[in-house]
Amino acid sequence: MGLFSRLFGGNKSDKAKVEVEPIEYKGFLIYQEAIEESGQYRIAGRIEKEIDGELKTHRFIRSDVLSSCSDADEFMLKKAQMFIDQMNEQIFD
Repeated sequence: MGLFSRLFGGNKSDKAKVEVEPIEYKGFLIYQEAIEESGQYRIAGRIEKEIDGELKTHRFIRSDVLSSCSDADEFMLKKAQMFIDQMNEQIFD
């Protein structure tokens, strides 16, 4: 049964969702979540902050793609920090 399942797409192994550890920056939490696309990685992630008891989230996706996941995550971190510096809590408006 296992052979036929693999051949015909049954029991596909879904990519396990990896729990991303956030990086705290000036009270914001930055989650680096590069998106794999055709062997490259799109710079993506999210920025979160609890404001007045409500968790606010800003999804961050750029058009840039890089050859390694770690490079995409590092670039995302730098861009997110710059965005926070420029916009502060207005990110969520």
